[in-house]
Amino acid sequence: MIGSTFRNVARQRAVPFRAISSLASNPKIKVVKNPKSPFTNYLSYLEKEPPDERLVIGTTSELPPTPQSFTENKDFVKILNEVITEYGHEDEDLVNQARAFASPGGFNLGSGGAFFSQKRPNRGGSRKQGAGGGAGGDGAGGASAQGGAGGGGRGGYVHLSDRRNPPDFGRIAWPEDILGSVEVDGAGTIIGKVQPSGTYRILTNEGILGLSPFLQTKLVERLKQEEAKQNPTS
Repeated sequence: MIGSTFRNVARQRAVPFRAISSLASNPKIKVVKNPKSPFTNYLSYLEKEPPDERLVIGTTSELPPTPQSFTENKDFVKILNEVITEYGHEDEDLVNQARAFASPGGFNLGSGGAFFSQKRPNRGGSRKQGAGGGAGGDGAGGASAQGGAGGGGRGGYVHLSDRRNPPDFGRIAWPEDILGSVEVDGAGTIIGKVQPSGTYRILTNEGILGLSPFLQTKLVERLKQEEAKQNPTS
């Protein structure tokens, strides 16, 4: 009897432990233990264990991750930018913003930012968002400065922004929150595809990858396609 109990306990202990959990701040992102380093974790949209290092979002030495503990994966950033270019112009946030930009009051929207229908929180604070070219309003920057003030029947540029830190109405998102920019004509029609900003940061003090459900779905689909290419027989 004792021997039987011992064998049962041994079998229970032999069951492998899946070292996968989810980020509290973004449950779609999985935390996977790094078997090569006990003090680091992979962050991934995929649940494979161990994960394909080429497809993980990045690694972190702390949970929750911080900008100091997180290291982004350059291959993932490349895939993210490709998804933004391919599907960004279809994103609801950007389409709504383009329409608002062309409205009679669109002139007051400046040269971009993110358009959200819900009330934005009053973030009063240490940083002040400028009106042209990104943070500080110094006029520098890429597409954020190309469209001038725009709006109100005139063409210009609008930005596709991360949802983690939506700008106050009429303001431009911070450069680290801007996924890309696209041209809009005077009628509010998006022209061409979104150009990745080159300034976007996956993780900031405001959160990690606050993509719209549409873009997140497209990104996960692309990652699964890449995973299937790496494991054609699985």
